[in-house]
Amino acid sequence: MNRRGFLKMTGGGVILAAATGGAFVTTRRPDAALAPWQTAGTYVDPRMNALSHAILAPNPHNRQPWIVRLDGDDGATLFFDTEKQLPHTDPFDRQLTIGLGCFLELMRMAAAADGYAVETKLFPQGEDAQSLDNRPVATVRFTKSSVAPDALFDHVMQRRSNKEPFDTDRTIHAETLSRILQTPTTARVGGSIAPDDVAFWRALTTQALHVEIETPRTFKESVDLFRIGKAEINANPDGIDFGGPLFEALSHAGIMTREASLDTGSQAYIQGVAAVTENTQTAMGHLWLVSDTNTRADQIACGADWLRINLACTREGLGFQPLSQPLQEYPEMSAHFATTHARLAPGGGTVQMLARIGYGPGVEVSPRWPIEAKIGTM
Repeated sequence: MNRRGFLKMTGGGVILAAATGGAFVTTRRPDAALAPWQTAGTYVDPRMNALSHAILAPNPHNRQPWIVRLDGDDGATLFFDTEKQLPHTDPFDRQLTIGLGCFLELMRMAAAADGYAVETKLFPQGEDAQSLDNRPVATVRFTKSSVAPDALFDHVMQRRSNKEPFDTDRTIHAETLSRILQTPTTARVGGSIAPDDVAFWRALTTQALHVEIETPRTFKESVDLFRIGKAEINANPDGIDFGGPLFEALSHAGIMTREASLDTGSQAYIQGVAAVTENTQTAMGHLWLVSDTNTRADQIACGADWLRINLACTREGLGFQPLSQPLQEYPEMSAHFATTHARLAPGGGTVQMLARIGYGPGVEVSPRWPIEAKIGTM
């Protein structure tokens, strides 16, 4: 849901009341939840330095499904936080595993920038294709090295998932897309800015969004993760955040609440649907990632690839938003899932990720738990 959609809801009255209160506006930023973006890279321990960057990685619904145990002086073990599962929209934990792959890749890039190589062993105690569990996802070892820094790491602090409408008057040049598609990946990366393709994916991703929203259990899974206003975001800096004076004013007015968002007759629901579909309808191009097989290791590798693709878009000044809905694996989505695979993986394989790209407005960083809150003893 974007701000433009909600501005249509009240005729401006509630928003005006919030905007005219200077003190109210300036104190609505959830600074505690955004602080990890400022403290990244400020630690003495090279593992903590790298991990403080890794927690900034993109991940589904901003669940931040990682727990890390520090081992000895140079090791660490990554675990999956089983309380962060998305059983309705991600029943096999595939998307969450991709998020863990983003985490590991950003950790590796941060370590390299600090002069350390990272040796990684995936799923040392085995894995389950049906769901992640309490067994380690990876063990890592840090070694001082002359490994070359990754140039894409320079764009980490500017990376965003842009959930605002893109500028439909500004096209993406073929040379720009070509540079993005040259990003080294282990999976097959593809993309298109052709008008016919853009029109097709605008329609399909909009339809898939409607399926997710109109399926009560999948929509409720998202709504349950709404964090509305500064207090909620600071208390739980994960999930889907709605911060700033606009959303706080709508919440206080009873317009933007979790209950209203689930009520299909409410303005929060009606305008929320209009807002998210405005995003899919303003896509100016699309990117995707296909793996030949679909093991947990493949999903981790695709996470690394996807982070790099996101950073390559950031380098080019492009807005980037994952569109996971048509890739979700529940019965109501099966038709869109099949269509997506038939078009993007006709010879076989798994479409792991799909995103819209375009030129959009600047947006705030996403809230994060501090790295200290993610260090465990499992």
